[in-house]
Amino acid sequence: MSAAMESLIAHTILQGSDAMFGRFLDVTAEAQQRFEHQQWTLVHQALKTRISFYDHHVELVTNQIQIMLGGQYANQICLTAVKQAYQNLLVDYPRYDIAESFFNSVYCRIFKHRNINRDNIFVHSSQQHRIPTYPSSLTRHYRVQTTVAVMIERMLDDQPFTLDWNDKQRDIQLLVTHLEAELGERLDQHLTLEQIREPFYRNKAAYLVGKLTFSNGESRPLVLPILNHNGQLLLDAGICNVNDVSVIFGFARSYFMVYSPAPAALVRFLAQLLPNKNLAELYTAIGCQKHGKTEFYRQFLDHLAHSDDQFIIAPGIKGMVMSVFTLPSYDFVFKIIKDKFAPQKDISPHVVKQKYQLVKEHDRVGRMADTQEYRHFSFPRHRFSDELIQELLTIAPSIVTLTDDEIIIEHLYMERRMIPFNIYIETANDADLRHAVNEYGNAIKQLAAANIFPGDMLFKNFGVTRHKRVVFYDYDEITYMSEMNFRKIPAARYPEDEMAAEPWYSVGINDVFPEEFRTFLLINPKVKNLFNELHQDLFEASYWQHLQNNINQELYPDVFPYHARHRLHIQISKK
Repeated sequence: MSAAMESLIAHTILQGSDAMFGRFLDVTAEAQQRFEHQQWTLVHQALKTRISFYDHHVELVTNQIQIMLGGQYANQICLTAVKQAYQNLLVDYPRYDIAESFFNSVYCRIFKHRNINRDNIFVHSSQQHRIPTYPSSLTRHYRVQTTVAVMIERMLDDQPFTLDWNDKQRDIQLLVTHLEAELGERLDQHLTLEQIREPFYRNKAAYLVGKLTFSNGESRPLVLPILNHNGQLLLDAGICNVNDVSVIFGFARSYFMVYSPAPAALVRFLAQLLPNKNLAELYTAIGCQKHGKTEFYRQFLDHLAHSDDQFIIAPGIKGMVMSVFTLPSYDFVFKIIKDKFAPQKDISPHVVKQKYQLVKEHDRVGRMADTQEYRHFSFPRHRFSDELIQELLTIAPSIVTLTDDEIIIEHLYMERRMIPFNIYIETANDADLRHAVNEYGNAIKQLAAANIFPGDMLFKNFGVTRHKRVVFYDYDEITYMSEMNFRKIPAARYPEDEMAAEPWYSVGINDVFPEEFRTFLLINPKVKNLFNELHQDLFEASYWQHLQNNINQELYPDVFPYHARHRLHIQISKK
């Protein structure tokens, strides 16, 4: 291949990356309009649309290269030179991070994820330590010149919103009072605020994200959620605790929409606010989930290089559809789809993959774990015991390949590791048990209100995060609430009916009888008592029917990713 053709192919791939990200930014830029016009249905559609752009443009570029190269299409040698030409294009390029991941995706699509030469892709970034210059200033800086309230007012006045405030002065005073309670004497004349210029949008709120710095040089994140209250802006909360802000950016939340022409710069600023979040999590949180996937893989390689423990089957009851393994020293698990399922699971691997994609594209309301999907993923064989290797070969021989040095899995998901709920409640003290049961019930209710019926609600399918939140992670039976038929069990015709092996009433394929949930959920007496106290309504068909009615009317509930103690005036926002 000539140098001119190598350059042309490199330019073609970069142009494809630019086209993809341009459409990504277009949809993101419309988030303010959707928020101000309360177009909540369009918010959900935009999330799904934005995710779809990546694979669509990878396919377009792959087809274009196939046409350009003809018989040389799948030639490793020619693409080695293309990578070098591509790398030269990324010098001083503002989105080198996104562009490198896009190149990797095109390369893997060309070779169908098989026989990948790692030297020909960006396993590690070619510009690892460079932070690109932002096209405009990423942040604004504010200092206390007279009072903290005046500084906050200046910051709010600089925001791009076109709506009027419900009562800006009231909200500012409530915020200052709240921050004084949170920070005490540290809220003084020497306080400075560095605010990201662009608001972050998700679901029914806009978030202003910044950093407070005190006179002693210490800093705290500051996140200010803003609601659209009857067509007027309402400052709903002030969050300045790192752990609470971490939950807002958590792995069980939908991706933010924030206009960011150079994501690397934004992510590195966020990393200052959230030191417990890695780059992969932050890229994913702002919607760059494909590059987040790249960063997750890089961090996995780094973890392997600095650990020596063996992979094990993840703790918990083994699933009938998925097998899960992990490293004890690693914060993530790997999930693979079995070749054959238990007889009661009438589902195919293809449908399971569709369920996982549904979760990625849906509003997860903080209750469904995000996953990263990988193909042709290789592990060092010496880190696997013979027993684990044999188990993988037994349950999924079609996707597991062994070499002398590697275990190669054709398709898997990586997901944040949590404590299985059924294990957690076995050793929880009374306070933690009560909190966990309440969290479990809230998870079910919030998923249902967001049009997700979990299907299999057994405790083993839920996990407890480090923040003690309960999150669902088994997706093979999920479906839309709007597709289900929630019924009350009809009264028995005769006393003998209740003793019969078969029900005395007809049962359709999508029929659900919430009264039956008690049978398989409330085995533990303590859990039963707590459940009856906190979430009795989950056993009533009328409760589920009411949620369905709301969904049909496109009435989406407020789900706040922060504790009520941070809210400034709950009574106003509930009117």
